[in-house]
This record gives sequence, structure tokens and C-alpha cells, in this order.
Amino acid sequence: MWIWWVVVGIILIIAEMASFTFYLLWLGVGALAAALTAWIVPDSLLVQVIVGGVVTIALTVFTRPLTRKVRQSRGFKDAIDELVGKRGEVMEAITPETMGIVKVGTESWSATGDEPIAKGESVKVVRRSSTVVHVERWGGE
Repeated sequence: MWIWWVVVGIILIIAEMASFTFYLLWLGVGALAAALTAWIVPDSLLVQVIVGGVVTIALTVFTRPLTRKVRQSRGFKDAIDELVGKRGEVMEAITPETMGIVKVGTESWSATGDEPIAKGESVKVVRRSSTVVHVERWGGE
């Protein structure tokens, strides 16, 4: 049974790398804790689930205030927040219905827009989420 917990834990940790939320990371670590428990106590699924759940809840509860404190600390600057207002170039066309690709500096981002923007046009980042930027034409061109 422990191997299944390891597989689930690894899948959740890999999924976390795509989402950057920390929720899947803690679920993955909880699954790995359940795997360790399954290795020690192989016949008790209930104990495995309880240990995994407690580890997940403890990590979630105790790291949220810590990360909030770090983010609010003086001098903390999230590099992703600096994207807002920067100029970029459309690498794949954007329409209101479909995302495109925008290169801002040396990085490529999935991008949305309120109007069609063709490949090669200059854009300005107006807001961002964890993995997608919302853009508009640079200077209203």
C-alpha cells in the first residue's frame, strides 16, 4: 500500500509545480507521510489516512501565517508583481476567446486580452495571476 501513497504524493508535488499554490504541495507531503506510515503499519488504512491528514492540515495551518508575514514584511518584493506595466511582445496571437503567448523580458507567459492582438504586436501587462498575464496593446496602438 505504501507505494500507492508515494505515487499519489509525487503526482501531487508535480501538479504543485504547475499551480504554485502550496495546497497541492502540502497534500503531496501528507501523502508521503501516509506512505511512511503504511510502511511502518501496513495493515491500518485508517492510521495512514489520519497521519496524512494531520500532516497536511498542520502544514497548511502553520505555513499560511508565516508566508503572509513574509509577504507583508518590509522590503519583500514578489518578482512576478513587477510584470505589471512592463512591455512585451506577442509570440502567439491573442483573442478574447483564446489565450496566446507573450514574451516579457526573457520569459514567456500565457496571456489573455480583451481584444484580438496579432503576433508581433507590443503589449503592456495590466494584471497577472499565478501563471497567466492579462495584456492590452502598448500605448493603445
